Amino acid sequence: MKLRVVLATAALGAAALLGLTACGQAAGDSLSPDATALTAVGFTTADLSSPYEDPQPSASGAARAHPLRPGKLRRELARHVLHGEVVVQTKDGDKTIDVQRGTVTAVTDTTVTVKSTDGFTSTWTFGDPLRVVQHGQKTDKSAVKTGEEIGVAGAKNGSTVTANLIVIPKS
Repeated sequence: MKLRVVLATAALGAAALLGLTACGQAAGDSLSPDATALTAVGFTTADLSSPYEDPQPSASGAARAHPLRPGKLRRELARHVLHGEVVVQTKDGDKTIDVQRGTVTAVTDTTVTVKSTDGFTSTWTFGDPLRVVQHGQKTDKSAVKTGEEIGVAGAKNGSTVTANLIVIPKS
């Protein structure tokens, strides 16, 4: 358990050190803050789709491309992050994003409940707009099913977390 906490802390620190940007993206590509947060904790841009389309580029702001390529250490650390909060720089200022990786334990028309391997469980309200990407292809929320491993990112307001991006990664 201690190792997991150290790895998660190191991964978030490494991501912050790298500016929480989508390292390795071409200068013309832009990721939403939600996508940037998920890539910072180990999801790849291939999981998001290629090219990634930001549903609201003017409203969310574009993350700055970083000249460094993601290293093996960063990827290894980030794979172990289960949940947390990250701050992403956008052209409109800093944006706080909650992220979680885990198994879907329940789905309704308006929410998805995700349980991480450490037992942390959170119920996310589907945002509007909501982007769902399965195996690199854009899909709709009907692809989110109980038992599915997902990554989810979005804004937190009080005790409510709103899912703006759900990624069902490639196996």
